[in-house]
Amino acid sequence: MAAAGTETTDTAVASAPLERARAALARLDNRQKVVLMVAIAALIALLVAAATLLRQSEFRILFSNVGERDGGAIIAALEQMNVPFRFNDSGSAILVPAARVHDVRLRLASQGLPRGGAVGFELMESQKFGISQFAEQLNYQRGLEGELSRTVQSIAAVEAARVHLAIPKPSVFMREELKPSASVMLRLYPGRSLDTAQIAGIQNLVAASVPQLAAASVTLLDQNGTLLSQMKSKLLEAGLDPTQTKYVNEIEASIIKRVEDILTPIVGAGNARVQIAADIDFSQSEHTAETHRPNTTPPEISIRSQQTNETASTSPTAQGVPGALSNQPPVPATAPLTQPAVPPAGGAAPPLPGQINAAGVQAPIAGVGQPLTTSKSSTINYEVDKTIRHVRQSVGTIKRLSAAVVVNQRKETAKDGKSVSKPLPDAELKQISDLVKEAMGFSKDRGDTISVANAPFTAIEKDDGVPLWRDPETLSLAKELVKYGVIAAIIAYLLLGVVRPLVRTMVGPPAREKTIGSQIDVRAEEEGEAEATEHVPTAGELLEAQLAAVRAIAQQDPQAVANIIKQWTGANAG
Repeated sequence: MAAAGTETTDTAVASAPLERARAALARLDNRQKVVLMVAIAALIALLVAAATLLRQSEFRILFSNVGERDGGAIIAALEQMNVPFRFNDSGSAILVPAARVHDVRLRLASQGLPRGGAVGFELMESQKFGISQFAEQLNYQRGLEGELSRTVQSIAAVEAARVHLAIPKPSVFMREELKPSASVMLRLYPGRSLDTAQIAGIQNLVAASVPQLAAASVTLLDQNGTLLSQMKSKLLEAGLDPTQTKYVNEIEASIIKRVEDILTPIVGAGNARVQIAADIDFSQSEHTAETHRPNTTPPEISIRSQQTNETASTSPTAQGVPGALSNQPPVPATAPLTQPAVPPAGGAAPPLPGQINAAGVQAPIAGVGQPLTTSKSSTINYEVDKTIRHVRQSVGTIKRLSAAVVVNQRKETAKDGKSVSKPLPDAELKQISDLVKEAMGFSKDRGDTISVANAPFTAIEKDDGVPLWRDPETLSLAKELVKYGVIAAIIAYLLLGVVRPLVRTMVGPPAREKTIGSQIDVRAEEEGEAEATEHVPTAGELLEAQLAAVRAIAQQDPQAVANIIKQWTGANAG
């Protein structure tokens, strides 16, 4: 019996929520039930739509502006990796979840995607056995063009590039040999352009990648049909160099900054405008001079070497009658010639009487044959006085500077409180002119000029650009806010305006109202019992007592009494 009682209690407890739900639904009429179901279905649909929008906003761009071939390869790779993807409204970008953007990019890069619409040297990896030489050369040229296209596309301003190479067949005849040429088609990003240095860089890049290809044979064309290479050649023919132009701009900017820095404490920030025009000499010249001066001044004479040579000889002549008597040997000399006397240290000794002194040898005149021949030579080598001077003129020297300075008039407050502009005195203008000359390095010999003017500045209206209500980013943010705001407003209306009243009707009046009603009944019963013990009231007296108690409670809490009456009326109507 106890077990049966326990099962009955559990069944009653389990069925209690169902009974309460059925009772709550029973308090609604058919129209209210339909409205409740429609509101719940609309809430569920709105929550699902909000969750879908939030999931869509978590997608980020993986790649944009990809070609059809690259797009198909990327989509196939994403499907193999089980990565969800979608396209933007224009279909020009592939979107993936924001948390996987970098991971997917790295994994696709390992597969060589995207290829940029060009086939590189990977084309050579799939060569077939027995391919002809023509096909092999053609594949090599296609691969080289693709690699050059990828390299040119890595430049920041270039969105896409195509390279075409014209490589002639080699010939053994010099007259028939042709040089290769190349043409490059560039598609630049909107609002971007290439300067002359970048154009020359692309030309040299392509020329250095192909043997015997000159940079002048590389033609560049942009998406608008502008011949970029011709612009570069015209600048070169005019003798302009981007590096020199940049150097001139840097010099002018540095001088302007020095002048503005020295004028700002005097006239105030923004009250002076300075412009400098620099004439720079970029000509290069070298001068070498070799001079020889005469080395004849005694104090400056430098002798390198000196040599003196002196000789004396006799030549015998025929004497006497021809015959055996005259062919006798000469008489021996009285003084030996092989051992000449050493002259004193002071120089050669004077000859003695009856002797001759020649070549440092003294001998009797009678013993010397006739005639006597003497010779004396002296050789002196002097140092050569030579000067070699090599002068190289520096590049980028300033030939002339021109400065223009405009100073704003000084603003003063008049007696009526208005601001009035007054010109600067001449003394102050002269002081400003002297300061500018010192700051710019003024040189009269060089022909520099300076002009200082004092004039009121015109207020420049600030251009705020695109209004806030026309800004694309603001419009996009406003659309998102309106979209989510409408969803939130509909959900709030369904919850507060439809579901909440129906739930109140299903649940019934609050517990406080029931308690007040029970208190009225209990108080009436207690008063009736108390009066019955003392005096047995009549039916009219009991009714009056109950009415008095109800009036007192109504005065204390009229809202609760009104709710009780509404509940009674509704219960009776049901």
